[in-house]
Amino acid sequence: MYFTILFLPLIGFLIAGLFGRSIGAKASEYITSGLLILAALLSWIAFFGFWLGGAEAQIIELFRWMDAGNLKVSWEIKVDTLTAVMLVVVNTVSALVHVYSIGYMHHDPHRPRFFAYLSLFTFAMLSLVTANNLLQMFFGWEGVGLASYLLIGFWYKKPSANAAAIKAFVVNRVGDFGFALGIFGVFYVFQSIDFTTIFNDAPTFIQGDQEVMSFLGYHLNPQGAMTVICLLLFMGAMGKSAQFLLHTWLPDAMEGPTPVSALIHAATMVTAGVFMVARLSPLMELSHTAQIVIVFFGATTAFFAATIGLVQNDIKRVIAYSTCSQLGYMFVALGVGAYSIGIFHLFTHAFFKALLFLCAGSVIHAVSDEQDMRKMGGLRKHIPVTYWTMMIGTLALTGVGIPFTHLGFAGFISKDAIIEAAFAGSIGDHANPMALYGFWLTVIAAALTSFYSWRLTFMTFHGKPRAPVDVMKHVHESPLVMTVPLFVLAIGATLAGMVFYGSFYGASYDAFWNGSLFTSETNHVLHDMHGVPGWVKVSPFVMMLLGFLVAYQFYIRSPETPKRLAERHHGLYQFLLNKWYFDELYDFIFVRPAMWIGRVLWKKGDGTVIDGYGPNGIAARVQNVTSWVVRLQTGYLYHYAFAMLIGVAALITWSMFTGAGTGGGAH
Repeated sequence: MYFTILFLPLIGFLIAGLFGRSIGAKASEYITSGLLILAALLSWIAFFGFWLGGAEAQIIELFRWMDAGNLKVSWEIKVDTLTAVMLVVVNTVSALVHVYSIGYMHHDPHRPRFFAYLSLFTFAMLSLVTANNLLQMFFGWEGVGLASYLLIGFWYKKPSANAAAIKAFVVNRVGDFGFALGIFGVFYVFQSIDFTTIFNDAPTFIQGDQEVMSFLGYHLNPQGAMTVICLLLFMGAMGKSAQFLLHTWLPDAMEGPTPVSALIHAATMVTAGVFMVARLSPLMELSHTAQIVIVFFGATTAFFAATIGLVQNDIKRVIAYSTCSQLGYMFVALGVGAYSIGIFHLFTHAFFKALLFLCAGSVIHAVSDEQDMRKMGGLRKHIPVTYWTMMIGTLALTGVGIPFTHLGFAGFISKDAIIEAAFAGSIGDHANPMALYGFWLTVIAAALTSFYSWRLTFMTFHGKPRAPVDVMKHVHESPLVMTVPLFVLAIGATLAGMVFYGSFYGASYDAFWNGSLFTSETNHVLHDMHGVPGWVKVSPFVMMLLGFLVAYQFYIRSPETPKRLAERHHGLYQFLLNKWYFDELYDFIFVRPAMWIGRVLWKKGDGTVIDGYGPNGIAARVQNVTSWVVRLQTGYLYHYAFAMLIGVAALITWSMFTGAGTGGGAH
């Protein structure tokens, strides 16, 4: 079954990619979508096997991949609870995106290529989450990067789409460089990249005190080596999951078709980093410094991205920055040791974030491809299905529920659990010094999340229509092929938290995870969560309510207030609108110097020096000499006779002065 789940998307990619023109767009759509639906159903069967009990973790070897010295690598499918969770997330969202795309991309002439790319994306992610060694994971990791490049730049005739695809690819290469170095470090230390081997050997390795490796001139003992390895691996997660400093590619990824945004931001690329850190939790737990760094970057990202989302006007960019912020929440959970809660938020987030993106696509579809929320408004009665499903996604993202209970939308249960875990991580003998920082920034981010989410809803669906009259005349609800996936995702956004929280971090935790995550410190955090003060438990709800009330005041009761505030605090407004000027900063520090160096090496180094004195220079000198020789070849007989006469005279003169004609004998 797992073999089938893994390779069904690959089959769809090959059929649509190689034979798409022959079989036509419709056949490509139906074949790839049908295969993904089958993979999703099989994934749910596998997941229920672990959720209900009875399924056993196993490793399925498909074939021997590499065998060179100590490097012995097989292509294996690692089947455990973590794998099953990721299979459900990836294949469910991917299948729904495939179906949704049948309607959304209906008028695009290159649909076979688009659906082939979607399936390739899914196969790469499945390769990543089923990996049993770091090299196989890296294969899927890079495959996801390639497929994202192809999808973000799908409309390659748009310069902005090409630029966004290149930006995503290059920024991810920075993180992937760290990830690759981390893999090298793991192999250097453990002489293996197999998960089972390195997880078994790591606790013994860390107890030594001798020098085991050097890095950047530093001689490292086992503890230092483990910290360096974990930080390098986390650097890869920062790029793939768009954490602070390596986040700049994520908003620009909106240049791709909207279904691509849903797939990248909900189920695949951005969650790869979270999954990788969770999978390597036995290593991360051995470096307290790495955990501190993870919490810092996660909390900073949660707050930083939320502040930018406050003022963005592109409906897709608001949701993109929301994704960036929610990924920060997940890393906060991972950093304090609450791995299961981080994965739980990944699980619930996939439903409501995919729902929000697909609803945004439905809105864009309805208003003739307009994405600026300032040109929307009053759409609630025109597209009611989209409105109510997006409302469910908003309720889930903002965290609406009943405090002190497990009754609420998906985000209420998983996001609030992260905030409680962050506070619990700041107390006790195993406290993380950065946990309290993570707690306060995630609490503040909860208020900001609520504000920008309700701002999006109010600006898009409420108030007076701001779109041109001719656009409003053609506003229409999306077809069933687009709305049915919205219904399915809305169910997940509503029920996923309430149904599954007990298994992910509640009473059934141990039986459900069954050792697929590192459990010792996590159990400590989960235990301490029960004793956090009441104000900690209610704080996210209060922040959600505060954000809602402010957004209601600004965009329903007094729509002129935001404009007056922006004018009064123009500097702050521009700072947030321009995304903290990170793009401009990176352009100044990295892009322009790199372009200048490249231009100098090209024009001066390559053109002037190498070509000027090398091949081109030699060729030019030869041409100069031959041009003079050519001038001597006039074709006139008297010229040649005159040249011969001059030659004879020169020869006689030379003989006279050198004595060459005297016979050379001695007297």
